Amino acid sequence: MSAVMKLKTLQGHLQGLNGFSKPKIQFEQYETPAHIAAIMLYTIQTQYAGLEDKLILDAGCGPGSLSIGAALLGAGMVTAMDIDDDALNIFQCNLEENETTNINALQCDFLNSSIFRWENYFDTVLMNPPFGTKNNSGIDMKFLHMGFTLSCDSVYSLHKSTTRSHVQKKIKEWGGKGSVIAELRYDLPATYRFHKQQSRDIAVDLWQVQHPHS
Repeated sequence: MSAVMKLKTLQGHLQGLNGFSKPKIQFEQYETPAHIAAIMLYTIQTQYAGLEDKLILDAGCGPGSLSIGAALLGAGMVTAMDIDDDALNIFQCNLEENETTNINALQCDFLNSSIFRWENYFDTVLMNPPFGTKNNSGIDMKFLHMGFTLSCDSVYSLHKSTTRSHVQKKIKEWGGKGSVIAELRYDLPATYRFHKQQSRDIAVDLWQVQHPHS
């Protein structure tokens, strides 16, 4: 395996990316903090060889930190999806600034079953799904299940640590095997008006969800 970019270098690249200009509450748009994205990607590559030369899907990609980080760590080809045109425009600027050529960004609803031609297609699916607060209850599990359906090997996904037993139960129901491979602190800045505190420190789990044969 080729030498992996250092964690600090990767984090530095991701910190330089443009974020959401006007985050939309209906899509629960929160940026994946650079340190979390960097640790997530670095763990996936160094511990599980899940990025280099692999076919990657970044589901709900937003401004693209997971996609661009995966490309920097040697991903073969990255497909990035988001429902929001504005997020993809920012993503496009980030791509141009990083001169990344092996990423295709698509505007579509990841949860829409019309993408099922990709069933078991991607080696690795990356996601930081909406946590399912407010009006989106259960959307985190819908994202995870769709990622599981579209992967032929593993999904790596961030979920609140408080949902750990629920996530484990769901993965078992789907016939997958899941494990928490990192525990992280997500410093969630006050993004929307209804947030009372300046920022909230949320414990999150990085899950690896695999198909039994992988």
